[in-house]
Amino acid sequence: MKTSHWLLCSTLTLAALAGCETSKPATDVSASAGTAGTPNRTSTSGESMESNGIRLTPFNDSPKFPEAQMQLRQPIGNSTVPSGEVSFNYQITNFQLTKMSGGPHMGEMANSMKGQHIHNIVDNEPYTAHYETTFTKAIPDGQHVVLSFLSRSYHESLKHRGAYDLRVINVGNGTPPATPIINVNGPNLFYSRPKDTYSGADAKRIMLDFYLVNTTLEAGGNRVRATINGTEFMLDRWMPYMMEGLPAGENTVKLELVDSSGTLIPGPYNSVTRKFTVAP
Repeated sequence: MKTSHWLLCSTLTLAALAGCETSKPATDVSASAGTAGTPNRTSTSGESMESNGIRLTPFNDSPKFPEAQMQLRQPIGNSTVPSGEVSFNYQITNFQLTKMSGGPHMGEMANSMKGQHIHNIVDNEPYTAHYETTFTKAIPDGQHVVLSFLSRSYHESLKHRGAYDLRVINVGNGTPPATPIINVNGPNLFYSRPKDTYSGADAKRIMLDFYLVNTTLEAGGNRVRATINGTEFMLDRWMPYMMEGLPAGENTVKLELVDSSGTLIPGPYNSVTRKFTVAP
């Protein structure tokens, strides 16, 4: 999936990002969930939410890295780079790539044996994980949205300001589109986990994690509607969730960023459906 937008500022220093930032992550407030056709269940202190055999449990007790910072130095926002392999160069402080994150959840769900890493997401397609600050990645010609964020070893995103970067780049010699298809100042949702195949102990608890920019979630405000194998949960707290009770075989997660009335908020990535596999 390709998209385009006009990034208003691409200064690479943290001071400039604070002054002319085009994307701001949400903050945690509360959590609720419901199932279509049944009364909504509300969770404000991390209780599990269960319907049709599927249980969602929010958690916020992962190791904290409040001082972790990430800057994407290359490619420069809104720049044009040659066709083919695009070079990425990050500067990271107060966060160690390849280190195991530790904490109570590292042994409860799929954990990368390579340790902490960067999630690099292009056009809201499945992320690629990177364990070094420099790498190349094949990206087709055209204009693209690149979201990067720091990740714990078990793929839970760091959600504070400074731990992520959102920008557009142009690949190849084509003329960038005149009308952007994403509003970088508007509320936007990006998908992260789950992905691919889970087996053995990793299949018992599977993490649901997503990334928000320019929005907060709260009861009576914007929320994320998560539909898991047809069962709907309404989430009004930006946290990771452990999913349990998923059947063997192909599973489907649909995420939608909606307003207080449940109406989809406009945005090219604010409704996304992904499939993943639970091995028998």
